[in-house]
Amino acid sequence: MFQKISNFLRGISVNKYSGTGTVIAMVSFAIYLLFELLQITGLLKNAFIALIAYLAFPTLFFIGIILIISGWIILRKVQGKISDKILNRHLSASEIAPGIFGSKFSRTLFLAGIISIIFFVTATLRMLTYMDRTYFCGNACHTIMNPEWEVYQNSPHARVKCVDCHVGYGLQPLIESKINGMRQMILATFDAYSQPIPTPVHQLRPARETCEKCHWPSKFYGTKIKKKVHFKTDSVSTPVYTTLAIKIDEHSGTGKAGIHWHIAPENEIRYASVDDKRQDMIWVDVLQKDGSYKRFRNRRLPRHSPGETDSRILDCVDCHNRATHIYQDPQLAVDDAIQSGEIPSDLPYIKREAVAAILPIYPDKEMALNGISSHIQNFYRKELGSSVTARLEDLENTVKTLQEIYRVNIHPQMKIEWYSYPSLIGHKGDSGCFRCHNQNMTDSTGNHISYDCTLCHSILANEEDDPFKYLKPLKSSDEGLKDKNHKMHQYLQEEFLENLK
Repeated sequence: MFQKISNFLRGISVNKYSGTGTVIAMVSFAIYLLFELLQITGLLKNAFIALIAYLAFPTLFFIGIILIISGWIILRKVQGKISDKILNRHLSASEIAPGIFGSKFSRTLFLAGIISIIFFVTATLRMLTYMDRTYFCGNACHTIMNPEWEVYQNSPHARVKCVDCHVGYGLQPLIESKINGMRQMILATFDAYSQPIPTPVHQLRPARETCEKCHWPSKFYGTKIKKKVHFKTDSVSTPVYTTLAIKIDEHSGTGKAGIHWHIAPENEIRYASVDDKRQDMIWVDVLQKDGSYKRFRNRRLPRHSPGETDSRILDCVDCHNRATHIYQDPQLAVDDAIQSGEIPSDLPYIKREAVAAILPIYPDKEMALNGISSHIQNFYRKELGSSVTARLEDLENTVKTLQEIYRVNIHPQMKIEWYSYPSLIGHKGDSGCFRCHNQNMTDSTGNHISYDCTLCHSILANEEDDPFKYLKPLKSSDEGLKDKNHKMHQYLQEEFLENLK
């Protein structure tokens, strides 16, 4: 068996080109099989090395085959001989003697060709399959993608494969994603990527090709109650509640359309923004019943602003822009940890000190972990005095929780700090809903897009001590005059009750 293989390799290695090609093809084939065995058995866990194996060795094998063929072509041109006469010099007569199914050498050559094709196709498919794995996406380029990998694992879509959103379905998205992947590899190799990496607004597939494979925006969702708990920075970290009855429906026929009205086909919305961050809107077009569009233009911006002609149809990710890679707000992250009990709420000034511990941007992760620990430990040794020993376990758990919040959200090596990737859900500051819903977005008659809060949610409490404050009975007229929120309480209560009809 080995003698036959040796004779075959000697037969195809007719000059330095084909000889070099034979060595490259055989070595790359053998090393690839070794890496594949290590991958299958779980001994190879480094995603970057596996990527090199899947990319490099099939490519080298292909180069080797090209060199073998080139060597034969060059030799035939130089010597002007047919292949049989060349083989006579390298093989015995029995190996090239004709038979019913050709000579032994020709049969071996045919079999080697079939094996080569199977190997190359299989290796290509294995490479594509491997690159579709979530673990590969998060770990192949560890420094670059590690922040995205960290927050992805804590997201609501942690069981959804990366390619389901970033690639989509079909041959064209697959090809485009691989071409984009090659570009990213080149940028990573030459350390030419942006820090932090920009949100891939252009590479993401339309929501109807990705999000709506699972989510059904036209489904009747009704109204959902969402209660938010925040804690003040006083000594007892007083909890205050904001409760919203969120109107979600897209249907406008009932007159109770909510947030999903924006993505109903009959309400198509187009917009142009100043840049890829999609924060500053130049104009917004809203489809009318007669098929025309009503345009609202941002009167703060001059006509012919950059991006004026680059329009986009509004879809899910224009609001749910951090549906998976969610970087937390430091204040809200601490609120959630206190509410869940990971941080004891009875530690004096815990909300204030917890935020103060994680808010600074430390030079690296190790200094951050030490800095957070030192801040909490030093403050409570002074604050609690001799009674600190009774709270050592609580302090230790608090430190671990804060360190984890920082570790997941802050990545100095990629220049990711607090608020590097803002969420556009809601309307914090001038962001989110207020990008379009503001008094500066006016039509030709001067009317602006409404920014009434109750368009999308009824407010049942707003930073109150009772989560359903505005559903409670109104105070008497005399008492109401002393309550600065009396009129707001009355208006919001009536609006909610009217919305239930």
